[in-house]
Amino acid sequence: MAAYRTVCTLAAVDAAYIAGLIDGEGTVTLTRKHRNENHQLAVSISNTDLALLHYVRDTVGAGKITSKRTTRAHHTPSHTYAIYNRQALALLRQLAPYLRTYKAERASIILENYVCLTRRNGKYTADQLVQRQTFVEAVMAIRPSSSPNP
Repeated sequence: MAAYRTVCTLAAVDAAYIAGLIDGEGTVTLTRKHRNENHQLAVSISNTDLALLHYVRDTVGAGKITSKRTTRAHHTPSHTYAIYNRQALALLRQLAPYLRTYKAERASIILENYVCLTRRNGKYTADQLVQRQTFVEAVMAIRPSSSPNP
């Protein structure tokens, strides 16, 4: 079994740079790996520059890089850096002041509610399930606006 990795404390310049990558080419979302599972926090960045994603993973000190399948010969190979759950939450705490897109609002709601609405053992009462579903819907309702910010 692999050792649990903690997120490193980031310098302000690194936090701002990684936040910019997430704003531009990443996601802050609640996702399911399988249909019958609860939603979990995921922060990811997709890019064709593998060295850039290695920089992010090494700077953060946690997370995983996976390769995406190329469907056409002329497509450039693409990769994704992803970090989940409590590690993603620890990363978001450091990046939140630097996020500028709708992802900042998602991060704010997640940072405020994720810990109190997420049971470590995955067992919820009926009331807790309703609260958690409301939280998931609130986060996912935040989408990019069609008009540019002034």
